[in-house]
Amino acid sequence: MPIRRLLQGSKLDADEMEILTRAFNHALHSLSLIDRRDDPLADLVARKVIEIGATVVRDPAEISKMAIKQLGLSPE
Repeated sequence: MPIRRLLQGSKLDADEMEILTRAFNHALHSLSLIDRRDDPLADLVARKVIEIGATVVRDPAEISKMAIKQLGLSPE
C-alpha cells in the first residue's frame, strides 16, 4: 500500500495515520482504482492525501474529495 510506505517513519500518531489511510482507501474506491505498490496513480493519490492531511482537515471523506479534485481526477 503506497500510503503506508510513505507514512513509514513519520512523526504522525496512530490516529492521524488511520485518518490518512481511510482517506486514501476512500479515494481509491471513488476512482475505482486497485491499491498496488507499482501503480503510479495510486502513489500520486497517496501523496496528495498526505499533503492535504497536513492541513487542518481531519475528515477522511473530505480529504479524499479534496485530493481527487486537486489532482483533476473524476470518479467513474
